[in-house]
Amino acid sequence: MKQSITIDVPTSWKDITLKKYLELQSELNNYEDNEEAQTALLLYHLCGINAAQLKTISNKSYNELKDTMLSFMSNNQLPLQKIILIDGVEYGFEPNLSRMSYGAYCDITKFTELAIDKNWAKIMSILYRPVEKKFLNTYAIKPYDGEIDDTLFLPLTMDIHFGAFFFFVHLSRDLVSSTLNYLTKTEEDIPHSIKQILVRSGELMQPL
Repeated sequence: MKQSITIDVPTSWKDITLKKYLELQSELNNYEDNEEAQTALLLYHLCGINAAQLKTISNKSYNELKDTMLSFMSNNQLPLQKIILIDGVEYGFEPNLSRMSYGAYCDITKFTELAIDKNWAKIMSILYRPVEKKFLNTYAIKPYDGEIDDTLFLPLTMDIHFGAFFFFVHLSRDLVSSTLNYLTKTEEDIPHSIKQILVRSGELMQPL
């Protein structure tokens, strides 16, 4: 007698929380050279299909499930969401990174790298803070006071997290590209004041 099972298949990063993503990431690292095991882990963590149920799925259904998930997992064009809602409270992304407080900058640079890992929720807690004022397309957020509540960001979906992450990825690529283009000029063409800025910028970029 055939047994039917109901499968809840995610179709976008909006269907996956950071907590679930980190759990999946942790296990995937143990099977880097085993594609079949990695696919099984994807189906288990994201669709709730255990090993016993996986054996009963037809090859066609298995490939359809795999293709559905992989179709959105390669999307790296998710936009930065400047204002998000957490438990009915609006949180705004740091509106001006060049004016970020020294304390916020120092706390972010304590982490070895900017990556979606166990520290990412803490970084998000520094970057997103409660909105205090809004006017047209501008807003102001609560000043950084050193308090980090990463538990607020674990239930948020990955479209929000990847939006913030890819913002920094694209920003760093643009910065590197602009710097390389500028440095194609000869040494004599670069004013002394600009040289000093580039040196200081390079020193600051290392911890980031």
